Amino acid sequence: MTHVIPGHAPVTRVTSLGDDVFIVRHNSQQIDVYSAVSLTLQRRLSVPGLGFSYGLAACASNKCLYASDFNNHCIHRVELSGSNAVTKWSVGCGPAGLTVSSDKNVMVVIQDECKLQQFTTHETLLQTIQFQSDIKWPRGVIQLFSGQFVISHGGTHHRVCLLDDEGAVVQSYGSTQGSDLTKLNNPMGLAVDKHGNILVADEDNNRLLVLDRSLTSTSAHEMTVSVDGGLKEPRSLWYDKSRGRLYICEWKGRRVIIIDHLMDFTASKI
Repeated sequence: MTHVIPGHAPVTRVTSLGDDVFIVRHNSQQIDVYSAVSLTLQRRLSVPGLGFSYGLAACASNKCLYASDFNNHCIHRVELSGSNAVTKWSVGCGPAGLTVSSDKNVMVVIQDECKLQQFTTHETLLQTIQFQSDIKWPRGVIQLFSGQFVISHGGTHHRVCLLDDEGAVVQSYGSTQGSDLTKLNNPMGLAVDKHGNILVADEDNNRLLVLDRSLTSTSAHEMTVSVDGGLKEPRSLWYDKSRGRLYICEWKGRRVIIIDHLMDFTASKI
């Protein structure tokens, strides 16, 4: 079943915790909190000084929300209990996508410095992984069950890459910019299902691509979403495995699309 949360401004990022849906819109210093059940606005979380946010992730263990701030080179941490207090700390230049690691730390892609940084929930830097030289403009990041990371990036190549713990590319999908099934055009958001299938928001091709964990072209296929007008620049993805619920945010369409009862990404149409 497909539901839509419309809006007046482009959506940059979406995530959830339980039935709470957290949405960041362009040029907004607040995070809208919707109900995934009623699709109604519940409250707004103020994040003073928040610039363009490429990354948003919630952590149930630390009871907080993280938002990357590309303009101000920092991460904002919002408490999700009590006062909703906001703190922030500095990171590398141009933080983009982020995720909560299996250790409940926050991992953030630093776009302008082509690296991945890992921090504790209270801003202590634990690790820096420098990407190899052919990775430019890294954007999205997810962690697989193996502990390995997958990133999306643009530049000369538009790819999705599986990395080792030193930042070298183990396997990749895509090459130069393009629109056929073996190529990508501005890949952004990533999500992984319980079987290790990877979903890619191929933004400028207005589509979602499904890849297996080996990132081979033989298994790749497009997932068609039944929504009015089709997808319009899908930018961010979030998959709630426990509820089988996929969230898709659109830049041009200004919507958050919610797909319920999606147990894995192998379907070709939803």
